[in-house]
Amino acid sequence: MTALAARNMGYRVHVLDPDANCAASPVVERVVVGAFNDATAAAELARDCDVVTLEIEKIGPAALEAVAAHVPLRPGPHVIRMVQHRGRQKNWLSTHGFPVGPHVVIESAAQLASATRDIGPSLFVKSCEGGYDGRSQVRLESGSDHEDAFAQLGNRPAVAEQALDLVLELSVLVARRPSGDLMPYPPALNHHDNQVLSWSVLPAELPPGVAREAQAIAAGIAEAIELEGILAVEMFLLRDGRLLVNELAPRPHNSYHASELACPTSQFEQIVRAVCNLPLGDVEPTRPAAIWNLFGDLWADGRLPRFDVALAVPGCRVFLYGKPGARPGRKMGHLGATGQTVEEALGRVRQAAGRL
Repeated sequence: MTALAARNMGYRVHVLDPDANCAASPVVERVVVGAFNDATAAAELARDCDVVTLEIEKIGPAALEAVAAHVPLRPGPHVIRMVQHRGRQKNWLSTHGFPVGPHVVIESAAQLASATRDIGPSLFVKSCEGGYDGRSQVRLESGSDHEDAFAQLGNRPAVAEQALDLVLELSVLVARRPSGDLMPYPPALNHHDNQVLSWSVLPAELPPGVAREAQAIAAGIAEAIELEGILAVEMFLLRDGRLLVNELAPRPHNSYHASELACPTSQFEQIVRAVCNLPLGDVEPTRPAAIWNLFGDLWADGRLPRFDVALAVPGCRVFLYGKPGARPGRKMGHLGATGQTVEEALGRVRQAAGRL
């Protein structure tokens, strides 16, 4: 999707991916085949490019440095290294004065038991490295087996986070150019099932003060980290009115896929503008939009989802990612819809999803 936006602006695009037939391959000039920790392949990519960006954080340090040795890498290696480790990320946020919930980094089952006494007993425990869409996470309640929980995480360092009394989850995408110009999008409202994003609406219907505070937090993080590119800041709104930062993602984000329908400048065009140091585009929504994620379960047992029936819903569109191998829980695409109101847009994608 970023490649399509770049091509619309006249750019040629090369990608590095372990699979020569990756989802981007039909719309780019060249695929450099290599693992995400392959420094030689990363250098090969960089030598033929003017600037390199990314759409996944799991890039090996040597590959990041190999790119940066040839051309600008935006966001830079220092940003990627910080977000790759949940412990480093939480510590960076705390050290720089950004609001986060009670948490502790643990390296053993005994330390996990201590965490349940200090900030528990109800905890979310997430491995420091790896994990995505709810994977490498364990929920602990009073009486849970700490040894078993730590074993489920591979006996690896993890962050134990206090379970919070949430009203809702939201995110703010912010773009920043190398020149320092910065632009936060309005917040998106996100709904998760089993720690995986199910649907999202843009703009979120929030009290004005909450929306401004969320945008200010995201902008502050982008400035402090000297972002070049885009950054999604996931946040919690607590019942007591506080906003807390959950996690950072320095790339296009699932919760802002609706920006393609709602905003004059989608997140995909915005990342191209930001990393190429072009003026940032207008982000104020012209109409509400919603997205509904499509998972591999829809294709189970050889079924084909009825996209023709879904597309009959007014204002609804289908976006498929071109990923091979539909698996349960794997995001294969999303439905998007606009409406006169957020409720109408969400109602349309929910109706379309029900027809699949």
